[in-house]
Amino acid sequence: QAPGRFVRRTVEVGGHRYAYQVFVPTAALPRPLPVVLFLHGSGERGSDGDKQTHAGLGPYVRAHAADFPALVVFPQSPEGTSWEGDVATMALATLDAATAEFDGDPRRTSLTGMSRGGYGTWSLALRAPERFAALVPVCGGITPPGTRPDLNSLQVESTRNTPDPFDAAAQRLRDIPSWLFHGARDDVVPPEQSRRMYAALQRVGADVRYTEFPDANHNSWDAAYATQALWSWLFAQRR
Repeated sequence: QAPGRFVRRTVEVGGHRYAYQVFVPTAALPRPLPVVLFLHGSGERGSDGDKQTHAGLGPYVRAHAADFPALVVFPQSPEGTSWEGDVATMALATLDAATAEFDGDPRRTSLTGMSRGGYGTWSLALRAPERFAALVPVCGGITPPGTRPDLNSLQVESTRNTPDPFDAAAQRLRDIPSWLFHGARDDVVPPEQSRRMYAALQRVGADVRYTEFPDANHNSWDAAYATQALWSWLFAQRR
């Protein structure tokens, strides 16, 4: 009956060792557990293996440690990197390791992230769409926003038949249910990024939801993860 806890682990990828954390829910819950992979934003990058649990999903999970019903994996990207290349490989490796060690359910594995991690949510989903039952990008996007050229972490290949990168991404992700969140006053990643992706997913008939908080600036993650309907929806998704 003890509440859930955070545990620290490491994984080696490409000759480098990375620290990450896992929230393991109470042992009273039946196994296998649903799994959530969380990708942090720019401010939580580093190598301490801890900062990534103190913004976004981590504080919400801590506040609900007694009854949060899922395994949550918190990789940390090094300074100056985004969720692509070797860092994306590392994130998926932490997901594999935690799922195996703590009896996670690969059929009920979802992906979420905020800001740079919102971009990473789309990026990892495009890289490994077969891995995820649901996507929850928060204040993320597909193309580099003009106000933050350093957020050019995702380049979507367009084609002659699908020249728009949002349409190209939507075509590849149409079979994964998604719920997008954004702040209407976001001056870091413009809400147009999520609006365009939502419209593109609607055009291809995807199961997609979009919540835009009218008074929120870039921090839309606190409100997003406090949305109770999100969790009942998320844990109902299966591959």
